[in-house]
Amino acid sequence: MHIITSQEMAKVSLDAAECVNWVHEAFLIKDRCQLPPKISLHPRGIDFFNTMPCMLPEEYHTFGCKVVSRIKGNQPALKSELMTFDTLTGEMTSLINADRITAMRTGAVAALAINTLRARDTKIYGFIGLGIIARATLDCLLATNRNASMTIKLKRYKDQAEKIISEYQKAYPNGNFVIVNTIEELISDSDVVVSCITEADGILVNDTTLFKPGVLVVPVHTRGFQNCDTIFDKVFADDEGHVKGFKYFSQFRKFGELGKILLGEIPGRESNLERILSYNVGIGLHDIFFAYKIINSLS
Repeated sequence: MHIITSQEMAKVSLDAAECVNWVHEAFLIKDRCQLPPKISLHPRGIDFFNTMPCMLPEEYHTFGCKVVSRIKGNQPALKSELMTFDTLTGEMTSLINADRITAMRTGAVAALAINTLRARDTKIYGFIGLGIIARATLDCLLATNRNASMTIKLKRYKDQAEKIISEYQKAYPNGNFVIVNTIEELISDSDVVVSCITEADGILVNDTTLFKPGVLVVPVHTRGFQNCDTIFDKVFADDEGHVKGFKYFSQFRKFGELGKILLGEIPGRESNLERILSYNVGIGLHDIFFAYKIINSLS
């Protein structure tokens, strides 16, 4: 059995572009997986423990379950552990600290959604919430768009924007980084808006006219954009079962799963004027698929 601690996990090579390939590959097998919606329990307030099981298709002979928590005051805010089992024998095959898997698969799904759903000639990407998940999303987005010039607007928060610029400018010369002070500045001319905040007190942008025609909004942790749910042209998600409990789900104008776009079963963006929301809640499939790939690479 593989036991992979956070220290050992830090040594595992997770190429950002390859992570995007992995989530793409996982979406293509999603319909053959057993993937119940995550179970979320709340010890207090907005703190939570999520239990996320998934059984991969038969040829992978892998079942896994990730437990992820968010407890206020923790650093980082999100913590996760993952177990896998061989479905042929029932034997436990791994126990993995999944903090890094969670970050990279979340960033990879966000980047894949952006690459799939953005309007043609998209150039300006606005980011609010500049922690670990934002960095993972930037890694995956910039790594899969190395031949494109991208303007990255960062909503100022403490010194995080400055740190990102110092870290990323040399590694990703295709990124032109700009710091803004208000969310209105961030939204006003952005072609893609990415929110990686883990906590929101109500709606983040009250004036929805600030979202330009053709905008793609990716609320990575689903918070703060519910006033867009009923007025945007389309809403996509990584899994219907995980979002059908949303307050305004029945009022979405059009809804579909990202994986079905990748399979060619439904259309994605059909116009450069459509305003689109992409709610990628996070599904156990990607965690277990990443674990499967990592374990095989270590064997």
